[in-house]
Amino acid sequence: MQKTGTVVRWEADRGFGFIRSPQTDADVFFHVRDFRGPGTPQAGMAVRYEEIHVGGKGPRAMAVAATQPVGQARQMADARTPRRSCPRPDARRAAPRDPWLRPVLWGALIWALGLGWAAASGHLPKWVLPAWLALNLWTFAVYWRDKWAAQRGHWRTPENTLHLWSLLGGWPMARIAQQVLRHKSAKASFQRAYWLTATLHVAAVMAWGVLI
Repeated sequence: MQKTGTVVRWEADRGFGFIRSPQTDADVFFHVRDFRGPGTPQAGMAVRYEEIHVGGKGPRAMAVAATQPVGQARQMADARTPRRSCPRPDARRAAPRDPWLRPVLWGALIWALGLGWAAASGHLPKWVLPAWLALNLWTFAVYWRDKWAAQRGHWRTPENTLHLWSLLGGWPMARIAQQVLRHKSAKASFQRAYWLTATLHVAAVMAWGVLI
């Protein structure tokens, strides 16, 4: 499917970048060999491209072409940059504050205390709390690996796998990873699925504790 967007990041030394389009939730990866036309890609360049999805990777752009002259794109990018500031090429925008992060952290603390009490009183096995903590550390590592892969165009972790770790109990650290790593936090469909997995996990564990 052909789409249009703007190059928001270009790593000239690595030969890849990302395109942001209002038609796609996530930034779209593209390689220098997928660029068509004179000159080289640069941040601020308006482009059109063919979007594809390969395996578990995120969206990728093919046949990327500038929709305006390269010189004009450079002038527009320069005009948007304040003359007094000299940002580093790899400077990142500050992540927007997540209004749900603090409630999730408080909920995780209460949940951990509840698991500890249930294990101590015999309602749950004693290994449940340590296993839950280890699972959350692993969930953060999985998110970090997927973010790393997305930045370098490597094989991605399927979204269903990320949701699986949340469903198994890693929902607190999943939320932290989304905010700290700025990963999957702006994709509405992913967020809906995340909240569903967190709710199902809490409900299932509570039901298990009551039944046994």
